[in-house]
Amino acid sequence: MNKDLLDGRLLFAIPKKGRLHEKCLELLSGADIQFRRHNRLDVCLVMNHPMALVFLPAADIPSFVANGDVDLGITGHDVIIEAGMQEQITEIHRLGFGKCALQVQTPENGPFKSVDDLAGKRVVTSFDVIAGAYFAEIDERLNLTGDNKTKIQYVGGSVEAACALGLADGIVDLVESGDTMRAAGLHAISTVLQTEAVLIKSNAPHRAHHAPLIDLMASRIAGVLAAAKYVICEYNIPRQSISQAAAITPGRRAPTISPLEEEGWVAISSMVEKKNIANAMDQLVKIGAEDLMVFNLDNCRV
Repeated sequence: MNKDLLDGRLLFAIPKKGRLHEKCLELLSGADIQFRRHNRLDVCLVMNHPMALVFLPAADIPSFVANGDVDLGITGHDVIIEAGMQEQITEIHRLGFGKCALQVQTPENGPFKSVDDLAGKRVVTSFDVIAGAYFAEIDERLNLTGDNKTKIQYVGGSVEAACALGLADGIVDLVESGDTMRAAGLHAISTVLQTEAVLIKSNAPHRAHHAPLIDLMASRIAGVLAAAKYVICEYNIPRQSISQAAAITPGRRAPTISPLEEEGWVAISSMVEKKNIANAMDQLVKIGAEDLMVFNLDNCRV
């Protein structure tokens, strides 16, 4: 791609593959960021905004954003910490996907049942910065010095096999469902970090004139996130039960209440978190609500 085509455009870094890639594409679609990525190119122009998408390895995105070379990015919270970029980056939104736990794991039938048991032994990980800092605190607390300190070894992949191969006494690795860990005969003895995908921007941007567009994209993405979190609940209820109904479905600010043609009845519309909607409907029925309906949101601004 001709570099001149990128002049004046906001650059938005997206993971090019892996666990975050597909979810990022869904998020961009929900925010109406329109683009066509041709022939697996790693840079493509956005058609309806002065932007370009840059597809990068998730581990590289914090550096590009922190240096101001890229204006916005999506990556894992754990990746930012491992890169040591948390002071140079602002996390605008946690995105609710790519959720994992970085955990200390040991053989289920082994002698190490706590991190204190494992301290001073061999630990293999792809997150040697985070794991090193974590075990350094434990070593200090246990007064382990010199050769008695925990030995952290970096391995780029297949970390879960390290114990079975005799390379390590324990590992530090990301756990999503836990299936891989259990299949390898491991169990978690401590959680180092909870992580998920985050939208980030630089604390020292090179192109300050992009600030309004960054705010617009952040607002749109926040709308997509809220739409995924909430539903609209509408129902009819006797007027004397309004206070009870409002306590069950208070909305984000207040429920919308409209009179019905039938005297003594009102219609109520309210935003309710998806995770609470089934219980809310049960409670509404108990206080006399009728004609309950629930609608999904495609997008919103809250």
